Amino acid sequence: MSDEDVLLTEEHGAVRVLRMNRPAKHNALNTPLTAALLEALLAADADAGVRAVVLTGQGPSFCAGADVREFAELTPDDQDAVLHRAELTARTQALPQQLRKPIVSVVHGAALGGGAGLALGCDMMVAATGTRFGYPELTHSIVPAIVLTGLQRHLGRKLAFELISRGRTLGAEELAGAGLANRVTDPGEALAAGLEIAREWAEAEPRAIAATKDLFYRVADLPFAEAMRAGRDVNTIMRSFRD
Repeated sequence: MSDEDVLLTEEHGAVRVLRMNRPAKHNALNTPLTAALLEALLAADADAGVRAVVLTGQGPSFCAGADVREFAELTPDDQDAVLHRAELTARTQALPQQLRKPIVSVVHGAALGGGAGLALGCDMMVAATGTRFGYPELTHSIVPAIVLTGLQRHLGRKLAFELISRGRTLGAEELAGAGLANRVTDPGEALAAGLEIAREWAEAEPRAIAATKDLFYRVADLPFAEAMRAGRDVNTIMRSFRD
C-alpha cells in the first residue's frame, strides 16, 4: 500500500469523510498515516465547500494507536527523528479542536492510545457496540504522554487514571455513560449516525458555527471574567452573521 492510500476521502455534499485506511494493522498510526491525517484535516478546514467532517476507520477498528513497529527507529541516538514524530503526533492530536469546521468521530472496534485520543479530540463521538476504548501504553512500557491532556479534560481524574494505569477499556455504553460518546449504535449504523450529525452542522451558517466552536474551547481555559468578556465580544460580532 502506498502512502497515498493510508487515508481515504469521501464527499457527502458539504460533509467530508476521512477514513483511516490501514485495516490490516487496525489503522495503527505510523508516520505516513499521521502526516496524511494532519494534512487532510487542514485541507478540509481550508475548503469553503466543506462545512463538517467525519473521522472514521476502514476495516475492523477505528484506530489501534501508534504503530509500535516504528519505535525501533525512534531511539535516543536519533533525536531529530524522535522530536519530529513527537511534534507530528502532538499537532495531529490537538488539531480536531482547533479546526473551524466541526468534526465527529465514528468509532468501532479498537480505539486505543492515540486512536482513543483522536476519537476523544473530535467535537462529538458516535460509538458502535463492540468498541474497545482505552489507553494500553503502560503495558508496552510507554507513557501515554500526548493523549493525557485530552483525557484529563474530558473525564474525571479517578477514572482517567484507572484507564492509563491499569489498561482498562470502556465499551460503547460506558463511553456514553461517562459523557464521552454522544450516540451508541449498531456497527452497521454508526457511519449513518455520524453523517446525520455532520449534515445538521453543515446546515448552520458557517461563520456562526466556526465562532461557536472557537469560543466553546477558548472559554474552557479562561477565568470566568475573561470568558464572559470573550463571550461579549463574540456576541457583538455575530450580528453580522445574519446578513
